[in-house]
Amino acid sequence: MTDPNALPSRHLAGAVDLSSLVQRHEQPARPAPAAAPSQDAATSAAAPSEAGQPRPQGEPEIPGPGEPVAHLEDVVIDADRELLEQFTPLSQFVPVILEAHNAAQPASETLARVVRGLAGKVVLLRIDIDRQQGVAQQPAVLALLAGRVMPLYNGEASEAELQQLFAQLLQLAAQQGVHNTVTVGEGAAETAEPEPKIPENHKPAYEAIERRDYEGAIAAFEQVLREHPADHEAKAGLAQVKLIHRLQGHTLDEVRHRAAMEPDNLDAQLDVADLDLSGGHVADAFLRLLELFPKQDADGKTRIRERLLELFMIVGDDDPRVLKARQQLANLLF
Repeated sequence: MTDPNALPSRHLAGAVDLSSLVQRHEQPARPAPAAAPSQDAATSAAAPSEAGQPRPQGEPEIPGPGEPVAHLEDVVIDADRELLEQFTPLSQFVPVILEAHNAAQPASETLARVVRGLAGKVVLLRIDIDRQQGVAQQPAVLALLAGRVMPLYNGEASEAELQQLFAQLLQLAAQQGVHNTVTVGEGAAETAEPEPKIPENHKPAYEAIERRDYEGAIAAFEQVLREHPADHEAKAGLAQVKLIHRLQGHTLDEVRHRAAMEPDNLDAQLDVADLDLSGGHVADAFLRLLELFPKQDADGKTRIRERLLELFMIVGDDDPRVLKARQQLANLLF
């Protein structure tokens, strides 16, 4: 089954070059996690080294959801490329956030505060790309889920936006079996804040997502929108769940093979556009559908237009790729 990786966010990450890490670590076998040591055993083999990386101890049983898999002195860590590679296996159990920053756009203290507030559910690696060449071309924030790179956003984000984003990220992580924690030292605990809050009327949708009841989540978001038609977050959530539901049960190879073998099959091309966007290939998804548009009859054009509008909602209306694709769609329509 393919991973539906796109998140309803106002920003997706810009140009990054983590292909070598993806090739090495994409879909690795789940490693046996490190047993979480007590604070008194922080210097044992299971505790992190001075640089902060977790060290496995033996091969204990894989823990259940929510159980700790490692101990860190802080969940916000200044890292280099080597440490990033060492932390990639941890992303099988806990989402690992990568913040590529430089002198022009320093590391975000707001992001660090929100991550610490999640109390070990997420780990943040901050990488100075002025010093670590080849990691990223520009500042961006990404996530590692089960060893796979997923773009989150670039530019600035408010605390409220980050809380909403991480609520959705943790939901997505749980769907993929990434639902453990790390224990943290006292320094991190002192600054912990409450978990991100989901709007009360959105909770039925998120509860349905946790159960993988995507039809129920769609119905719940649609109910919210009947009562509050201007709820932008509900619109984005609905588009996101529809995307996940459409990809459910399909494999990456199956979708791409069908699209390659049936270039005139609109359903196959819509599926691969969903797959492209879910993997962060935003421009490719838009271009595929825009190139198909002129070849379709009236019904086909309507389906493409509606699908593009959903994908625009997922990426965010102020993303430059959405603005460009909207203009191209308008030119085709008129």
